[in-house]
Amino acid sequence: MKEHAFFLSLGFTANDTELIREAQQFIVVFERIEEQISNYNATTDPNVIRQLNIQVYQATASIWAYKRKVLGLILRCQIVSNNIPLLVDHTSREAAYFAKRLKELNEGKLIPLPEAIIKENVFFLKIMADHSKFISHLLDPSERKLVDQARDFSHDFDQLLFQAQDLDHMRPQSETQPLLEHFLDQNRVSVVSLRDFKKTARDLIEACKIKSNIPALLADHVYREADHFLQIIDAFDEHLVAQKA
Repeated sequence: MKEHAFFLSLGFTANDTELIREAQQFIVVFERIEEQISNYNATTDPNVIRQLNIQVYQATASIWAYKRKVLGLILRCQIVSNNIPLLVDHTSREAAYFAKRLKELNEGKLIPLPEAIIKENVFFLKIMADHSKFISHLLDPSERKLVDQARDFSHDFDQLLFQAQDLDHMRPQSETQPLLEHFLDQNRVSVVSLRDFKKTARDLIEACKIKSNIPALLADHVYREADHFLQIIDAFDEHLVAQKA
C-alpha cells in the first residue's frame, strides 16, 4: 500500500498538489505501521494483533477510497494524469483484497479450500495480466523484443483468467481434486515464466540497460507480487496433496 501511494504520487502533474499531498500522507501512515509491525513476532498477544488488523484495515479502506476518487477524476477528465486508469483501478482492487483478508482474519473466517483455490487464482491471474499490460505500456517502444514478450504474457494471462472464471462459474461441480490440481499446475508454469521475465526486466532497469518509464521500485514491486502468487499456488498444492493422503 505504501508503494502504491508512492507510484500514484509520481504520476500526478505539478498542478495536482492536493492529490500529491494525500498520497504522501498515506506513505507516512503505512511507514508508521511498518515500524510498528517490526516490533511484533509469533509470541505477540493475539489481541494486540487483532487491534493491529483493525488499524491496518482502516488505513487500507482509506487508501482504497482515495484511489477510487483519483480514478473518478481521471475518467471524468477532471485531471490529466500519467496514472493510467487501469493502474489506478488495479491498485484499488489490491487494497480491497487486502482489507477483505484483514477482516476475514479478525473474524476467524476460513473459505473452503476448493473455493479459495479458484477465487484466489481468479484474483491473481487478473493482477498478472494487468502487470503484463503495464510493462508493455511503460517500456520504450524501441525495446521491441521486450514489448512483444510483455504482450505475449498479457495474452497468456488473459486466457488463463478466462479459464479460471469459467471454472468459478461452474462451482461447486468444478471443485474436484483432479481439476484443481491441473488448474494449479497450468497456472504455475505461466507464473514462473512471468516472474522470471519480471526479474530480468527489474535487473536490466536497475542497471540502466533498457529504456523505459518504469521506476526500479515498481519493477521490483511487480516481481514480488508474482513471487507471492507462486507461494500461494504452492501452498494450495500442498493442501491438496495432504487431503489426498
